[in-house]
Amino acid sequence: MSTISIHRPDFTTLSNDRFGNHSKFHRMASSLTMAMDSRSSQTRKKEELSIQVPASSIPQFETSRLPDLRFDRLQTPEKDLIHEDKFEFGQFVAREAIIDEEFWTAAWLRAESHWEDRINDRYVDNHKRKFAEQEFHAIKRQRAGLHGQKCRCIVTVRREDKNVKRTVLKSVVGTLDLSIRFLLQGETFPGERVKVPIFRSFHRRGPNTYGYVANLCVAKLARRQGIASNMLHFAVESAKSSGVEQVYVHVHRNNIPAQDLYEKIGFEIVEAASLQLQEEKTYLLCCRV
Repeated sequence: MSTISIHRPDFTTLSNDRFGNHSKFHRMASSLTMAMDSRSSQTRKKEELSIQVPASSIPQFETSRLPDLRFDRLQTPEKDLIHEDKFEFGQFVAREAIIDEEFWTAAWLRAESHWEDRINDRYVDNHKRKFAEQEFHAIKRQRAGLHGQKCRCIVTVRREDKNVKRTVLKSVVGTLDLSIRFLLQGETFPGERVKVPIFRSFHRRGPNTYGYVANLCVAKLARRQGIASNMLHFAVESAKSSGVEQVYVHVHRNNIPAQDLYEKIGFEIVEAASLQLQEEKTYLLCCRV
């Protein structure tokens, strides 16, 4: 709690005696105090009159250290970038993110999407900044690979225009993650609850790797231009070229637009997973490639 002392400006009072003569002046102290009688009549204690107000409730965040990002960095010409494949459609190009500024913009798009319905939150900008920092570091860790699994951060950027110079922040308009993962022992789909009997091993037929799509989002001002569907198409084809035959994605049951989007690409609900995901109100969708 913070303590604020009440102060009043100095002022002078004129006192009169019983004969009406001006006898003396009393000068009031600038700090208003209140005298309180103690147990002893010979001593007095003075306590400063104060008001207590609650301390600021603004959340304090520990800002993670970010690399030296150049937010004014111009979009790199496609001919100067080294990437294995890309997919061009309309005024856009879908490809894997390469530079840190693209990773940061992808992370910020995810933060914008995550907090989109909570714009009236008092500290929404602080929350988005913290969320973006966490996503940025997560993208960097996932790209390094974990237990042999691969993860690619796919972005959609505006195509180059000779007459317009754009920064990286303005050129990236969409993003998603594509992971190549391994099914665990006994699983027939990701996250399946299986019980492996003791002294018995499971040997599944067919490939044990699959693709997984997550964090699909598009900048608000760039929506309804086919960016999400074309990014998904590019992700599915990239997974196919990696040797997988199935690509999965989780979707909330109330997110009808997202379900329609995935169904147009060829995803279908995995019925066996529906019972297990009822409590989470989530569907598991699969696209066979």
